[in-house]
Order: sequence, then C-alpha cells, then structure tokens
Amino acid sequence: MARTVDIIKKQRKASEAAREKLKEFNRMKKAISNALKDRPLTIPQIAEKINQPSDKVLFYLMSMYKYGLVEVDSIDEMDEYYLYRLKQQATNKK
Repeated sequence: MARTVDIIKKQRKASEAAREKLKEFNRMKKAISNALKDRPLTIPQIAEKINQPSDKVLFYLMSMYKYGLVEVDSIDEMDEYYLYRLKQQATNKK
C-alpha cells in the first residue's frame, strides 16, 4: 500500500526554480563548510576565501546556523565580527 506522501511526490514535482535554489544552497554550504574546516572565520574572511560577496555569505551562513550546521565560536579582537565554526556533529557526518 502506497503512503500518501509518496503519491503526492509523484503527482507534484518541484519547480525548476526551487531545484536551482536547492543546488545553489548545497553549493554554498559545501564552500562555506570547506572554508571553516581548518579554523573559525568571520563572515568577511569566509567571503574572501570562497570569493563571494559578504551579503551572500551572510545569507547562506545564517541558513546554516538556523539548521544547526555552524555555531558562533567567539568574537574577534576588535569586537567587530563573530567567528563561526562548524558544529561537531556536522563534521562527524562526513
């Protein structure tokens, strides 16, 4: 017997725009995770390391924070920026 959710998935397909946004999120998540694997970084440092604008990095980093993939490590010496790091369970899933 088929579950209702499986039937609905077959009937309704995600839009191309939704699929593209998911691909972009996964690409940015991977780039940010790779940037943070060695040490905690600030948003401007991550942006420079992955060659993306800071506002774009901020958006995706906050999404990762919301879903528990990254956490705040500390604040920099100038008290201007938070340093972010990967959460332990996120790094153990690899």
